[in-house]
Amino acid sequence: MTFLTDLQSLVECESPSEDLAACRRAVEVAQGIANQRLKPSAQIKEIGGRPVFWWGADSPKILLLAHLDTVWPIGSFNPVWEISGDVIKGPGVFDMKAGFLQALYALIEIPDAASKVALVATTDEELGSQTSRELIKELARQADAVLVLEASLDGKVKTGRKGTSMYQISVAGRASHAGLEPEKGINASIEISHIVLTLADLADTEHGTTVVPTVIKSGTTTNTVPALATLDVDIRSFSSAELMRVDAAVRQLTTQHPEAVVTITGGINRPPMELKATEALYKKLELVAQSLDMAPIGHAAVGGASDGNFAAAAGAQTLDGLGAVGSGAHAPHEHVLLSSIQDRISLLAAFIKELIRD
Repeated sequence: MTFLTDLQSLVECESPSEDLAACRRAVEVAQGIANQRLKPSAQIKEIGGRPVFWWGADSPKILLLAHLDTVWPIGSFNPVWEISGDVIKGPGVFDMKAGFLQALYALIEIPDAASKVALVATTDEELGSQTSRELIKELARQADAVLVLEASLDGKVKTGRKGTSMYQISVAGRASHAGLEPEKGINASIEISHIVLTLADLADTEHGTTVVPTVIKSGTTTNTVPALATLDVDIRSFSSAELMRVDAAVRQLTTQHPEAVVTITGGINRPPMELKATEALYKKLELVAQSLDMAPIGHAAVGGASDGNFAAAAGAQTLDGLGAVGSGAHAPHEHVLLSSIQDRISLLAAFIKELIRD
């Protein structure tokens, strides 16, 4: 199966986001695959110093959006590529190299696609799309539809995603000997602990707002009052207003000790992808699936964010989760179901054709 050969090439070209050279190699592999399967030739564009795969229209009416970077450091999987029955395993196979390749193979079935459709794959999505977000928003503003090839949720597409905020909070205290004169120090560990408890109270289950302190670092030796503590915070919500509420509260954080100094960096990273941006395309997708005698696809709202958040916020009709069927994104059991691949390619090809006719 040609698809499997191409997918193996992509997966075995490991591409952790932080490794720019590895990401560049993955884009080159993708370009090579595209140039064997599609006309015209694919391009590699440089956006903010990072490589971006690009095939098709310069100003697409239908934007197929993907990414080729992964969360896995090189060597995380051994073997890198494995097929066992219906299960294909490998770093990034589910999130989201199979989805990218499914889009490429769907385009093979649409000979005139290049005049209206573009397949664009970035290499910094897992880092928050710091360099590619403006490109995504610019393309989305011009597009009639943005189809995101992120992995499905048990086959369902994604019609809602939480927005995200990321912060790093540091507290500067004062070191002193923990045994001889702890009272002369300002304990940054204690100060950051009070902040953790304050942050936890900002969560709101009604709006799906989560406020999660993640990485804490503090102190130097066991007999020294810590002079510095840092805290990473992950915040998510389905509501833009909630992200703004929490942002305001984070920026008002103070320390208990009057001489401790708190510094806050970061902010709102991705806005929510809301149902109003996805509902119309989802209804069309189900009609296309029905015309192919497929079972209903289904949809879901999820906590994870993607570049679909940027596209929806830019005003584009957006549909996410059109990629691989499988499980285990960012987990050691990451895999794709082989039996699902051709149906997803056929569904996407028929959906694109329908959107082009519109």
